[in-house]
Amino acid sequence: MNFKRFLPHLIAVIGFAVLAVVYCSPVLKGKRLNQHDIIQSVAASREVVEFHKQTGEWAWWTNSMFGGMPTYMIAGDYPTSLTHKLGQYINLLLPDPANYLWLLMLGGYILLLALGVNSWLSALGAVAYAFASYTLLSLEAGHVSKILALAYAPEILAGVILALRGRYLAGAALTALFLGLELYANHIQITYYLAFGIIIYVLIESIVAIREGRVRSLVLSLSALAAAAILAVGTHSTRLWNAADYVTVTTRGKSELTISPKSETGAPAATAPAPSGGLDKEYAFQYSYGIGETFTLLIPNYAGGPTVGSLTTDSETYKKMTGIGVDPGMAQQYVQQLFLYHGNLYSQSGPAYAGAIVIFLFVLGLIIVPGRLKWWSLGIAILYIAWAWGKNFPAFNYLLFDYFPGFNKFRAVTMTLTLAQLPLVLLGILALKQIVDKKLTAAQLNRPLLISLGVTAGLSLLMALAPTIFQSFRGPNDEMMLGNLEQGLQNKNLAEQVVSAMVDDRVGMFRADAFRSAFLILVVGALIWLFVRDRIKSVIFYPVLMALMIFDLFNVDKRYFNNDDFVSKQSIQETVTPTAADEQILADKALDFRVLDATSSFMSDAKASYFHKSLGGYNAVKMRRYQELAEFQLYRNLRQTPDAPNYFNVINMLNTKYLITQSQPTNQQQAPGPPVAQPNPGALGNAWFVADYRLVPNANAEMQALDSLNTRQSAVVDQRFAEQLSGLKIQPDSANVIRLTSYKPNELTYESNAKSEQLAVFSEIYYNVRDEWKVTVDGQEMPHLRANYVLRALRVPAGKHTIVFKFDPVSIRVGKVVDLVCSLLIIAFIGTAVFFERKRKKSA
Repeated sequence: MNFKRFLPHLIAVIGFAVLAVVYCSPVLKGKRLNQHDIIQSVAASREVVEFHKQTGEWAWWTNSMFGGMPTYMIAGDYPTSLTHKLGQYINLLLPDPANYLWLLMLGGYILLLALGVNSWLSALGAVAYAFASYTLLSLEAGHVSKILALAYAPEILAGVILALRGRYLAGAALTALFLGLELYANHIQITYYLAFGIIIYVLIESIVAIREGRVRSLVLSLSALAAAAILAVGTHSTRLWNAADYVTVTTRGKSELTISPKSETGAPAATAPAPSGGLDKEYAFQYSYGIGETFTLLIPNYAGGPTVGSLTTDSETYKKMTGIGVDPGMAQQYVQQLFLYHGNLYSQSGPAYAGAIVIFLFVLGLIIVPGRLKWWSLGIAILYIAWAWGKNFPAFNYLLFDYFPGFNKFRAVTMTLTLAQLPLVLLGILALKQIVDKKLTAAQLNRPLLISLGVTAGLSLLMALAPTIFQSFRGPNDEMMLGNLEQGLQNKNLAEQVVSAMVDDRVGMFRADAFRSAFLILVVGALIWLFVRDRIKSVIFYPVLMALMIFDLFNVDKRYFNNDDFVSKQSIQETVTPTAADEQILADKALDFRVLDATSSFMSDAKASYFHKSLGGYNAVKMRRYQELAEFQLYRNLRQTPDAPNYFNVINMLNTKYLITQSQPTNQQQAPGPPVAQPNPGALGNAWFVADYRLVPNANAEMQALDSLNTRQSAVVDQRFAEQLSGLKIQPDSANVIRLTSYKPNELTYESNAKSEQLAVFSEIYYNVRDEWKVTVDGQEMPHLRANYVLRALRVPAGKHTIVFKFDPVSIRVGKVVDLVCSLLIIAFIGTAVFFERKRKKSA
């Protein structure tokens, strides 16, 4: 090995690690990032994680959320998948979350090296890719699977480019390895959007190759890439098979309902029926970036930053409030929680800032970089940005949503702005590569440089000097703010003056950032001008350019993701400390029952799942039928009157033994008391025999029947299960009994004793995409059915029997064998590529 040649890359990799740790410096003191989604994930997965610790087995089903669901998207391990195990190991190389920043930089670095960019410029691009503000905001929120998917995306593109440029095996091996790691990240949405961009690149290159007569070369490239993709996917066959099956019954799948919940329920739009499958359109595009707001890529405070921000006592708002007689202390407190954001979104944590320097270099690249990669970068950047506009660009996005396969399975399209950073950085660095490698002269560069400066710095200066030409600085929350102020000040005119002062502060924030962007661009422009005129050498040019890039991005990132976001491990632990209500429920040692936490938005909060088997939870892929049950039966009653008709019949059939509610204050002045646990004596237990059942023709009738169904006495069953109930004549007898005798998340054992054949209903969620739940009666397998829209039911023979429900997905049993075989093949594939690549270099 040529160590001298390898040394710059070693320095870069170590440098990335140092930079990541410096940005996340509190990790050196043992602190951790207080990430909302991670905390929710820990709560959601606790039952199966504890079960694994005790038994060494992954249950693949949990009863801790939404009454019960597969853990495919929550927790689990794939020991026979090479890329899964490799991904787990890589994540441990640096403290969390510095490890994710390091991986992001490493990904950008590898892509640029594959394009022949020198190590300095590759490192510069790596930093620019990793520290885009929207990426950092995702990391701060705990969207680590998204970050991992973004981290491995550049290497996949690198492999595809190499393969299509004639290095078939090397490119395909790189693609196989990093596509496997991309799938390990398990963020299908980012992978889907990335695949879109890569497929377009492959199509462009294929058309050109055919026109130029390079058909044989193209066939070899595509064959190698196809083999790489098959092997990479094969190492995740278990995970992908699980996901493919499960998605069909989630809110991403097709609804059987053609009715909607009553409008007065206030139920979220997420659950509105989507007969064609996929998410509801309004829900999917709920987070759509404003078209004008896209200027945040260049000027971070174009739309005011996060939804709620703070101002100082030097602000116009504070001065106006104190000027009209508001107590200074109250005024200071008020300006700490202002709606400063005035963009298109209802709320956001911060802007999508790509970097003023990045945008300037991208525009420069459009002028001076030759070749198809330039036009691909431009097209893909526009595509990702247009997708982020969502409902604000309906002519394009609604068309894709309605007709393009898979597009309607995803929401929060704004995340495409994180991927848009890739082509922006790519072309920007290729512009610098062109300047350095081609040794462009001042005469060659003067005009492109002036145009780029005019488009970026010039536009920024124009916006700073005449801000109100471009926008009104009025936001979606202003009316609410005005109403609150009017109520507090008891004067509409004064309230309007305060809001007007706040608008002035928004203008001031915008102008400051516009001047900032213009200044940075002009400095970089001057630096390039000096470099091409040989006034400064590369030993100065590269480090100064890197310092400016770091300053630009860090300065904005730290506004939203900084040391204050890190807390001690003790503080993290306190977020899952049981309340007195939790302790009361935990003292109940019954085998299995459920809890409804009515103190929060229970269908989007997994807090209760950490300690209990909850009716609620937090997960992006809820079962559609359970979500619909919540919407039609639970939301309506919880939000109107808790004792509404049939409310308890529904929660009783779900074996809800306790409700956590907020205790009432002793007088009107006091705040609500601590949560309390209220026993629900009507809970029906783990299983019961019904006195009768009613067949209904479809899902609509099944859901509507629940409005009045006495779930203790009766069951409602879809007509499709009629054959299983053929000839059943129920003879009720109070002496008949069925009870749970053994509980595991993935195996439930019951004993039944009845004088005649009965229909048993179980308070467990029905899931039977591919016969995952196997049911045996005295060891003999029997079919089960669905009752009451979401529950399991079983025709039980007369006499005394042992009934076992066991979760045994074929995707797990067969998938792990496929994982292993493909893992061995991918090792052989990469080894072969390394052998022939070394042989090629020796003969070169």
